[in-house]
Amino acid sequence: MMDATVNDLDQGLLTQYKHILNAEHLPMEQVLKARGLMKTVEGRDKLTNAAVLLFAENIMQFYPNCRVRFVRYEGNTAKAGTQINIVKDKSMDHCILKLVDIAKEYIATQLQEFTALDTKTGTFKIVPEYPEFAWLEGIVNAIVHREYALAGDYILVSMYDDRLEIKSPGRLPNIVTVENIRHTRYARNPKISRVLTEFGYVRELNEGVKRIYSDMEAFFLDDPEYSEPGQQAVKLTLKNNIVMRKIRQKEQAIGNIGNDIWEQLDDLEREILVYMGSRRAVSRKELEEQTKKSRGTILKRLKHLSDLGIIKQNGRLRDPQHSYSLK
Repeated sequence: MMDATVNDLDQGLLTQYKHILNAEHLPMEQVLKARGLMKTVEGRDKLTNAAVLLFAENIMQFYPNCRVRFVRYEGNTAKAGTQINIVKDKSMDHCILKLVDIAKEYIATQLQEFTALDTKTGTFKIVPEYPEFAWLEGIVNAIVHREYALAGDYILVSMYDDRLEIKSPGRLPNIVTVENIRHTRYARNPKISRVLTEFGYVRELNEGVKRIYSDMEAFFLDDPEYSEPGQQAVKLTLKNNIVMRKIRQKEQAIGNIGNDIWEQLDDLEREILVYMGSRRAVSRKELEEQTKKSRGTILKRLKHLSDLGIIKQNGRLRDPQHSYSLK
């Protein structure tokens, strides 16, 4: 048990918890005891470790490893030294009840969305990089079921161009293996699991790993992969299909204009069309940044594509809002 008192807990979260339990009329100590979050030891009331992890106002004072670190890499591998390729690195240190939402909100901003034109309906559809439930369930599970006794270790979420990895300290319990995890439920920290359920995380906590598999399949993505690197952690790997999306976008572009015209275009013009195929409209400057080509080079290709009747101009050339889109 921690050397902490009720005064060290977030009073707003405690008030919210009493409201959830319809226990506003009861003393906070009584509520915590009823949920096994406070025990009497040698005549003194003491908070359990779970209570501190869930509610502590300054979690770093008691559990410096109650943290989610997000690292985003450029490319598909992690490099070091002069070739270091980290483009985003953020640590989130909060009690569990705040950490879940803060990690969710931040990581959601780092995920890409792909807009693709449905040639059958003529409408644009937004396709996320990963199904939300899959990555969110992975992060919630990591926070709820990790081994907090491992000092110095934290949850690490690593994003690469082709995958998302969520690594949580602690091995799987004896009854669970990477082979049966899809169908086997467990709770390393049952009191923490219960409180998060009471706070409204029922969807994330109850549908579990099985739905991660089904949602990934529904998005035509590879099955999630669980592993135990170094036998001291559990890692969930979610692979995206950016490569397949690029192939499909190319196929879509060819389908829009026909193979005969496609064969007449140079590589840059094809790249422009593939890029435009997943957007309603693009500016010249945007195409320059995407292709790393000069203004004159892009304008020349846009004129050729326009002369072929493949794309159209939106607005006058000197209009700041001037853009191009597929016909």
